[in-house]
Amino acid sequence: MTVTVPEDALEERFLAATGPGGQNVNKVATACQLRVDVYRLGLHPETFRRLKLLAGSRLTAGGTLVLNAKRYRTQEANRADARERLAELLTKASEREARRVKTKPSRAAKARRVDEKKGRSAVKAGRGRIKVD
Repeated sequence: MTVTVPEDALEERFLAATGPGGQNVNKVATACQLRVDVYRLGLHPETFRRLKLLAGSRLTAGGTLVLNAKRYRTQEANRADARERLAELLTKASEREARRVKTKPSRAAKARRVDEKKGRSAVKAGRGRIKVD
């Protein structure tokens, strides 16, 4: 399932970044803050639930997803990075989880487990004090 993001749901701001860049980083606003109104995307309720889990604190109570990109030294690279991360997040949220099939351990597997536990118990019991009769 592909999610198309309308341009009017996006808002970009450019901020002064931290990190590499020397004096340039103090003068030029290269960090990109991408704000996305998630309610305007028209997501399926399950996709929205998974997006909330994946986004965590990056999703505000008002339904705005805030992504900060400051990895690169140029505005264009940071803008592309923020949009790429948004696409990855939406793609991951739209994937359905595989349904879990319940299984039971076989009788032989249970027996092996008990035998391993008994063997381990014997090893630990052998570490105790030696009793002289």
